[in-house]
Amino acid sequence: MTKTMLGTPEEEPQRRKGRRIRKRSNGEGSIWPRKDGRYGYAAFVQTTAGTVKRVQGSARTQDDARKKLTELLRQSDQGIPVSSENWTVADFLTYWIKHIVSEERRPKTYQGYEGVVRLHLIPGLGKKRLGKLNAQDVRLLINQVRSECQCCRNGWDASRETPQCCALKNGSCCQSRLSTRMVQSIHAVLRNALECAVREEIIARNVAKLVKVPVPKYKVNRGLTVPQARAVLKAGREHRLYALYVLALCLGLRRGELLGLRWEDVDLDGAKLEVVQSLQRVGGRLQFVRPKTPDSERTVPLPLICVEALKEHRKKQFAERSDRWGEWKEHGLVFPSRCGTPMEPDNLRRSWGTIRKAAGLGEMRFHDLRHTCVTLLLNLGVPPQVVRDIVGHSDIEVTMTIYAHVSLDDKRAALHRLGEALW
Repeated sequence: MTKTMLGTPEEEPQRRKGRRIRKRSNGEGSIWPRKDGRYGYAAFVQTTAGTVKRVQGSARTQDDARKKLTELLRQSDQGIPVSSENWTVADFLTYWIKHIVSEERRPKTYQGYEGVVRLHLIPGLGKKRLGKLNAQDVRLLINQVRSECQCCRNGWDASRETPQCCALKNGSCCQSRLSTRMVQSIHAVLRNALECAVREEIIARNVAKLVKVPVPKYKVNRGLTVPQARAVLKAGREHRLYALYVLALCLGLRRGELLGLRWEDVDLDGAKLEVVQSLQRVGGRLQFVRPKTPDSERTVPLPLICVEALKEHRKKQFAERSDRWGEWKEHGLVFPSRCGTPMEPDNLRRSWGTIRKAAGLGEMRFHDLRHTCVTLLLNLGVPPQVVRDIVGHSDIEVTMTIYAHVSLDDKRAALHRLGEALW
């Protein structure tokens, strides 16, 4: 009777609080009871820096601790190292922006990345441990930024003199959500940051790559037809920036590349120009920066229409400089302001608005002149790789999937030929 109540000597330790645990062999890790009633576990595993590190954690029960320890050892056996640094996501993103992005990326890119990190990534993921970040954390962040109203989140309506929606007493939410393009950008910035952490051996894998986000659906037919392009040139014939519109339509140069073009980059005798810099507004001031991608730095031949337009433009600019000699500030630009300084991009946008209206183009954007160049070249049978080099795309897929659009007339002609073949 006494033996039954007390139990066998082997069972007695199991009935005690803080029961004994079998001593594990070297390499199996350790499990022990903690004073707070939880169970701790630890093991020596490989790190991303190639060293050995003691990693420990805790679980509610002994079985849970054993499962976590087993998973830790299993990943180590499979060659998956643990993080060598105990960074938080906020710590690493701050380091990445300051020491990587600011040194290696263009100022405009840095400005965009810094805004995404400060406004979205640090508030959403900053407190999490970098080494413990998983795909589920990234997915929840993407779902959150996609669904929440930015007006409510940032208190925009409450800061207005006259509230219009959510700040009203019985007002309704305006549902001002981020665009698909912005959500994609947030995911892309996080993915790039984590990829840098992998390269610097801080974490073992990039969990952001495991999460897929919707991509924007670009509208088709954003380029001009040949009659519309001619209408643009006709409407701008007497404009001081006529040559700029000729280059935009014929060469597909970006707005910043046109405004950053210098006369020393143009060889009218050799009928060519070099794209070596771009003009952008960064941090409230105009700056000359490198072109968008390495492939954007290119040499482009000039067709006769461009050569003649630039010759005429140079004569007009010489006369304009003479008329404004006292206030002219020479920067060697092909398309400067009326006093020789770099042109404010918004002034070009206003100029385009006038010409667009005169040509009857509705809400067509200036950037659509670049689309027009690509589409017309492809429709003329120019090989895609040649078109890519002319306009400076980094990938031929961009040339074919975003800029090249098949018109309704092209589809009708193709189906007409098929119908005749089957008739």
